Amino acid sequence: MAGIFYMPRLFVYHSMSEDTVSKERFKVMEHKLYHVIMTPAMAASIVLGVWLWLAYGFSGGWLHAKLALVAVLVGYHLWCGATMKKFAKDEIPHGHVFYRWLNEAPVLLLVGIVILVVVKPF
Repeated sequence: MAGIFYMPRLFVYHSMSEDTVSKERFKVMEHKLYHVIMTPAMAASIVLGVWLWLAYGFSGGWLHAKLALVAVLVGYHLWCGATMKKFAKDEIPHGHVFYRWLNEAPVLLLVGIVILVVVKPF
């Protein structure tokens, strides 16, 4: 989750940078964050989550809702990867304000997931 919170923040800084040195630095940081930290962590989380699900046999509507939110989070991760590739080509699709707002989306997803798991409302 730390990586998913930090990547849009890098997009904010990258979209605001004007000199070549800063842009190249952000490209390296984004690449390392995505490929070295975020993607392996996502894969491990999915594998361990499926293992827990199969080992303990959780079920219920709350689980379906949680899995839907996790699927949205995986989609967000993939969107971050696609955006990173655009930044690597020096294509900046949006301004820094867009990425500031988008930085808040994973927080809402995380809160929803935690509430569903702890409260199990249905």
